[in-house]
Amino acid sequence: MSAKVCFIGLGVMGYPMAGHLANAGYDVTVYNRTTEKADNWKQTYKGNSAPTPAEAAQDADFIFTCVGNDDDLREVTVGASGAFQSVKAGAVFIDNTTTSANVARELSIIASEKGFKFLDAPVSGGQAGAENGKLTVMMGGDEAAFESAKPVIESFAASIKLLGPSGYGQLTKMVNQVCIAGLVQALSEGIHFAKQAGLDVEKVIGVISKGAAQSWQMENRYATMMNNEFEFGFAVDWMRKDLGIAMEEASKNGAKLPVTEIVDQYYAEVQEMGGNRWDTSSLIARLEK
Repeated sequence: MSAKVCFIGLGVMGYPMAGHLANAGYDVTVYNRTTEKADNWKQTYKGNSAPTPAEAAQDADFIFTCVGNDDDLREVTVGASGAFQSVKAGAVFIDNTTTSANVARELSIIASEKGFKFLDAPVSGGQAGAENGKLTVMMGGDEAAFESAKPVIESFAASIKLLGPSGYGQLTKMVNQVCIAGLVQALSEGIHFAKQAGLDVEKVIGVISKGAAQSWQMENRYATMMNNEFEFGFAVDWMRKDLGIAMEEASKNGAKLPVTEIVDQYYAEVQEMGGNRWDTSSLIARLEK
């Protein structure tokens, strides 16, 4: 008999992630704030839906969440009809939302008091990674819970790593976003410089992508950036949310993030240009406006 799985939050990431779990043969029940999306999911994949997070999580062995931010996560977990009201003892709760490390630790303590395990498990790889089942999952929490959840998570992930206790998954995701912010800004400036210098950008990238300047962003985004196409993944609004979390954490641990702070303000300029839903590679747009 396959494990019972609950998935809460059917956004651009959660929708295909829950689909991979269903396709892997798990007995999946979904919840989404707008029921229309849950209904659409059921038409696409084999599974059930429930009207509240608490009802969706009832009797589930593994409960996943992928929502917007700390407040959204608290609402679907410890809220009046939140999943924590019904999670059974011994279950494993896996949160794929990108949140603060504080809320991860907070929910882990509450889960432990209620007799189940909580793993913070933010993901990287964007919409394409979710759709292709190739996400990277950074995890914090109990090792035994991690080992039991890992085969289930493998339904939608190519890389899964336990980094340490509760909160370490979220802290690692902060590092991930800090690195991406700097990379995308540098790539934007490089492409912009090449254009201004009259270089053939295709040829330039063809050469430098084989050397020390190579990155995932360069390989996967330079062509769309050249064409001012920014509909390929993680939105600017969400990136600013993530960078805000990282900068807040840095203010507590004493880390200095000067480039991150600057790039965050560049993303604010992109928002002012109407690019809230553009993907993160849209930093180049502010250089060429």
